[in-house]
Amino acid sequence: MAKPLVFPVLAQFVSATAGRNMTRTAYVAVTLGVAMMTVLTIGPAYDAVAHWVDAVLWLCLAYFVFEWLVRLRHMRQRGRFWFYQLSGAGLVDAAGALAVPLALLAGVQPKTAWLLAILWVLKVVPGIPGLRQLRRVLVQESGPLISVLVIFLMVVFLASVAEYFLEHDVQPQTFGSVPAALWWAVVTLTTTGYGDVVPITPLGRIVAAMVMISGLGVFGLWTGILATGFAAETRRDNFLKTWETVSNVPFFANLGPAAIADVTQMLRTVDLPPRTTIIRKGTSGDCMYFVAAGEVAVDLPGRKVLLGEGDFFGEMALLGNTMRGADVITTKVARLLVLDLVDFRLLMARHPELAETIDAEARRRQLENQ
Repeated sequence: MAKPLVFPVLAQFVSATAGRNMTRTAYVAVTLGVAMMTVLTIGPAYDAVAHWVDAVLWLCLAYFVFEWLVRLRHMRQRGRFWFYQLSGAGLVDAAGALAVPLALLAGVQPKTAWLLAILWVLKVVPGIPGLRQLRRVLVQESGPLISVLVIFLMVVFLASVAEYFLEHDVQPQTFGSVPAALWWAVVTLTTTGYGDVVPITPLGRIVAAMVMISGLGVFGLWTGILATGFAAETRRDNFLKTWETVSNVPFFANLGPAAIADVTQMLRTVDLPPRTTIIRKGTSGDCMYFVAAGEVAVDLPGRKVLLGEGDFFGEMALLGNTMRGADVITTKVARLLVLDLVDFRLLMARHPELAETIDAEARRRQLENQ
């Protein structure tokens, strides 16, 4: 009875391990391995539980060797063996599996060799979604970022030469050469200010003040470029998500790509939990809602009307009657697309057929609610 259960589970585990994404087991192994490596450096704590620490480290290493071998076999079957070996993920997997054993075979002390277990942390990098966005931002903004880097290097070297010229006679130990002055320039330009090297001549201090001000400007430029890039990338991601949501709403099914893009730029997406009041009766309204996913309940006199994916409500507030006529509450997790009054009028002017559809539906509902 055990074989039918064990082998499918093992096959599923091997299949999940063969993928390029991190599994839960891999996350656990990375966490335990790095934790035990840290304990290894604490003498008294390690001496008390040395056997357990060593056992956990060897188990983690065994798992990463197994993971690497499984992926090698999988890539060989797909004909991508060398591509995987030379890729970033392949190099990280190889380092995680071989670094510690090779160090031990080379005669490195075990405590020192196990410090290479820190390489296991690199396995987590591909699974961080924000890093992909960061990579796209760095690629797209590479020109401005490199330009600011050039300015940074120019200021560093100019300041180093200036301080060497002004300070090397009075402080030969700290400013005795341009390379020695580079340490002061980097520390000052990054506004770290350790205080271990300080100009003492009046002109040297003036140069130091200019370098500090330049440091604020340089890092302000870097921050602004990255913030602008992240904002643009976030807008692109939100546009794609909203486009997909709008395309799935049957109400917009007959619109062409240009019209859907127009609608996508105007709609706001709102995710709401169950039992959330969206509209209260008697309040003033200035927007309408489309149900992209989930369900809402409209509390009409004597009955409740359930609206699901593709339905809309609150349109009367945009067609002249700004007072809400009913309470609307979510019955389950819902994703709503919100269209404000100003955007509604622009959209209706650009797409008269959509205006006619909403007007006809509004008249039908008004007759039903009487």
